[in-house]
Amino acid sequence: MKPIFALQNLRKSHGERLLLNIDKLELQRGNTYLLLGENGVGKTTLLRIMAGLEAADGGQFQFDGQFVNSDTERAALAPNLIYVHQHSYLFYTNVAENIGYGLKLRGIPKTEREALVAAELVWAGITHLRDVPPNQLSGGEKQRVAMARARVLKPELLLLDEPTANLDDAAREQVVELIAHMRDANNCVIIATHDKELAEIPDAVKLKLEEGRVQG
Repeated sequence: MKPIFALQNLRKSHGERLLLNIDKLELQRGNTYLLLGENGVGKTTLLRIMAGLEAADGGQFQFDGQFVNSDTERAALAPNLIYVHQHSYLFYTNVAENIGYGLKLRGIPKTEREALVAAELVWAGITHLRDVPPNQLSGGEKQRVAMARARVLKPELLLLDEPTANLDDAAREQVVELIAHMRDANNCVIIATHDKELAEIPDAVKLKLEEGRVQG
C-alpha cells in the first residue's frame, strides 16, 4: 500500500548535536501514530519538518507518492496536510469564525460553510461557545477549537504537537476523547506526545523517537 507520507535519510542538527537521523519512516492512511519520547528529543522538530515549517539538513519526502522535497512544497500541501501547534493561534473574532476561516479561504459558499462549522461545533462539544472570542476561552477549549478548525478541512495528514500539554485533567480527558475519533479510512493522524493517557488510544501505532531515530 502506498503511504500517505514517507521520508528517507532525514538529518537535522542543532549546533553540533545530531538531533534527527532517520533512515526511513512511512505513514499509512487509516492509522493513528503516537510519536513518543522524552522532552527535547526532537518530536516537535520532526513534525515541523514534515509540515514544511522548519528546514532539514537533508532528506527526501513524499506525500501520496509525490516528491515534496522543499519546505515550500510541503507547506503548500495545506489543507491536505495540517500541523496543529500545542499553543495554536486563534484569530480575534469568535469561535465559529475561527473554525470556518480555512473554508472561507477555499471559497466555500456561506450556507455550506455555516453547516460545516455547525457540525464541527457539535463534534468538539463547543456549540455553546460559537460566538465567544478566543481570549475568553480556557486552554482546553482553545485546543478543541484548533482541532475542529483543522478537522473541518478534512486533511489527509494531521500532525498534532503535544495536544494535551498544560491542560488540567478534565480538559485533557476531553481532548483525548476527540483525538481518539479523528482518524478515518482516508486520513492519517500523527501525534507527538509524552502523555501516558494519549499513549493508550486503542489501535494506535506507537513510534519512539530516541537518540535521533524512530523505532516502531
